[in-house]
Amino acid sequence: MSTNDHRAGVREINLVKRTLKLNTESVKKVREAINEIDRLVGLDSVAYDSDQNLLSVAYDASKVDLTMIEEKLGIFGVEINSGWWTHLKEEYYKFIDQNIKDNAEHTPWSCHRSPPRTKSKRK
Repeated sequence: MSTNDHRAGVREINLVKRTLKLNTESVKKVREAINEIDRLVGLDSVAYDSDQNLLSVAYDASKVDLTMIEEKLGIFGVEINSGWWTHLKEEYYKFIDQNIKDNAEHTPWSCHRSPPRTKSKRK
């Protein structure tokens, strides 16, 4: 597999990788939550390190965002660690995800290009 091979629906330019620390009390259902997260369109990979209690995800931020992943975790009672560092990273991740989503929806414009011409109908 080359470095540019991704799951269907994932574009390299929008790919982000996130690592989240989970609460130790809520890891009983992590495997079930991972199976649910793995079904999201735009998700490239998801892995859980039980020794360090870390969830690693890679996804196309124009289709999936951290809020969606947190919702899936919440369904199974899995919570993100509430420490200040985790909270700071989480807010930063959400900001970047929204920026990528906004840029993916934006049509670029340049004053150096002439506007597209419309075809005139002759009678």
